[in-house]
Amino acid sequence: MTELGALLVPILVTTIVVFFLSALVHMAPLWHRNDYPALPDQERFRAAVGPLDIPPGDYMVPRCEKMSEMKGEAFQQKITEGPNMILTVLPRGEMGMGAQLGKWFVHVLIVTLFAAYVAGAALPPGAEYLSVFRFAGTTAFAAYVLAVWPMSIWFRRGTGLALKESLDGLIYALITAGIFGAMWPG
Repeated sequence: MTELGALLVPILVTTIVVFFLSALVHMAPLWHRNDYPALPDQERFRAAVGPLDIPPGDYMVPRCEKMSEMKGEAFQQKITEGPNMILTVLPRGEMGMGAQLGKWFVHVLIVTLFAAYVAGAALPPGAEYLSVFRFAGTTAFAAYVLAVWPMSIWFRRGTGLALKESLDGLIYALITAGIFGAMWPG
């Protein structure tokens, strides 16, 4: 077993590297460029929906109050007619990313802490590079990727987006594994 305190340097290095790499992956014109295309006739949509002043949050349209209503003729007609959507409404104003970047940094730190904990619980100081790589990488991969898929399964978010986010998670896990393998205490 390797104490978590002995892994503070790889934890911090990994968190910083993954954080900046993720920024590069999302800002560079690579595979995330078209994750959220413009809505067809978005100006007409904005004109129709804007006056409703929908508070920030997640919504489903149409939505019934009780499960029993889902089988009813009125609800089935709404489903048939459409539109059917799951909608996230963001607050009005600037689209600054400071708060989201701060939360993402904390998320990366937590994933890295879990990877360190699992690898440290399984391996002694001086463990071989590939053993460390395997434990830290598998844990990081599970944390970065497995939660992505329920959004596609249950909320019909695009499979392509889930695949791209899984590729991101694989990259972050490989970086995590490599840094821990290289910096594992002797």
